[in-house]
Amino acid sequence: MIYVISDIHGNMKRFNSVMEQINLKTDDTLYVLGDVIDRFPDGIKILRKLMNMDNVKMLLGNHEYMMLKALDTEGENQEQALNAWYNNGGYVTHNYIKHIRKDTRREVFDFLNKLPLNIIIEVNEKKYILVHGSPVENYQRIGRGYNDKRDFAVWNRWYPGDYIPEDCTLIFGHTPTINLQNDDPLKVWFGTNAIGIDCGCGFPDNETDFPYKGRLACLRLDDMKVFYSRL
Repeated sequence: MIYVISDIHGNMKRFNSVMEQINLKTDDTLYVLGDVIDRFPDGIKILRKLMNMDNVKMLLGNHEYMMLKALDTEGENQEQALNAWYNNGGYVTHNYIKHIRKDTRREVFDFLNKLPLNIIIEVNEKKYILVHGSPVENYQRIGRGYNDKRDFAVWNRWYPGDYIPEDCTLIFGHTPTINLQNDDPLKVWFGTNAIGIDCGCGFPDNETDFPYKGRLACLRLDDMKVFYSRL
């Protein structure tokens, strides 16, 4: 079975809830479309668990990208990069990772630096392109304002009408589905040839004044069944 999940954002309870439901087998594959870390405190724990699973393949998300720019890049803009990361929920991740062994941090950074931006797979003779924010091919079309393809692929938000590689169905995270449909709690969005699976797992879960209920979603491509976290 082939599963796709995205934007876990350090929420261990929701992650465990989904993993218990899908009961991943050794011959299954789980694709993680980035943003494992930030906002909730267990991002690095979840990331290291995924790193040690042979049947998991991951894309780089903008939150991992921000962490690398803040902690694993030398330059004059380190403080600016750290502030940008903190402003996007990175403090809890930094607070955890700075207390672990340097060789473990190096292992995490090296893993993230090697992650792809897009993956194309085929399930039941149907081709899918998996992205975090947007297909890399769109950089040449709408890439103004981004530093490079990597910056574009993790930060740009794909919306209906944007380009999709020929003969592919796009599966993306990064953009919560409340931006595409009005469901509360959030649900997976199914478009004509695109599927959005960021259902707001990074949204606050204890604030009564927050307008929408987020949860973690996982899509099984073999039969298009959706699994939602119960928490």
